[in-house]
Amino acid sequence: MSRGALLTWQILVGLIGLAVWHVLTTYPIVANLNDMKLFFAAPWDVAQRIVKMFASGMIWRHLAITLSESILAFLIGSLFGAAFGFGLALMPRVAAVLDPYIKMANSLPRVVLAPIFMLWFGLGIWSKVALGITLVFFVVFFNVYQGVRETSPVILDNARMLGMSRSQLFRHVYWPSALSWVFSSLHSAVGFAIVGAVVGEYIGASAGLGYLIHEADGNFDTTGVFAGMVVLSVFVLVVDGLVSVVEKRLLAWKG
Repeated sequence: MSRGALLTWQILVGLIGLAVWHVLTTYPIVANLNDMKLFFAAPWDVAQRIVKMFASGMIWRHLAITLSESILAFLIGSLFGAAFGFGLALMPRVAAVLDPYIKMANSLPRVVLAPIFMLWFGLGIWSKVALGITLVFFVVFFNVYQGVRETSPVILDNARMLGMSRSQLFRHVYWPSALSWVFSSLHSAVGFAIVGAVVGEYIGASAGLGYLIHEADGNFDTTGVFAGMVVLSVFVLVVDGLVSVVEKRLLAWKG
């Protein structure tokens, strides 16, 4: 499928979704209109609320805070995840010893950790960053770990026969082999970093997109909740698009 056809289909799916949403909240097909508008805000009302949020300028401060928390969680979590993934893939005995502890840590529900991080780091941005790191770390770690382990043994043997040092093996064999896995994990990590920031803000904060959604939720303002979710969804797409641009530049050598 060509890029133009793919874009056309994607826009068409979005328009169909909007049309269904509009019909169900405008005509009493499924339930009473007042009930529908109470639980599902009409798309036109949501659009007007979003325009109002941007026109008044109130959204920018919240976007900036969520973005800064997400970027910090993404960078720190990715760096630690990649470093541990490479390290343990190259030390299989240490990886075997730590395996049950890694699985135990990964199985912990992150929402349970949010109150603990707030106790440790307060209600500022670092409790949200810490929550985001716990989500990003394991996604990147497992992908990098698997990517390094699947390095072709033939290429490794040839490189060693040519006398490559450990650092040269890392730069010219392991790193290129794991790069596709790294970027595959970074796309998921972007979403997890933002989820960590927003969930942390939802539980306890004085600013951010999660705080806005929580505030609207507490006031039974369905339109505000949907407006916050739409802004959040577009925000995730923009950040993910930036990662795709970086990925294309760094993986240009793969053609």
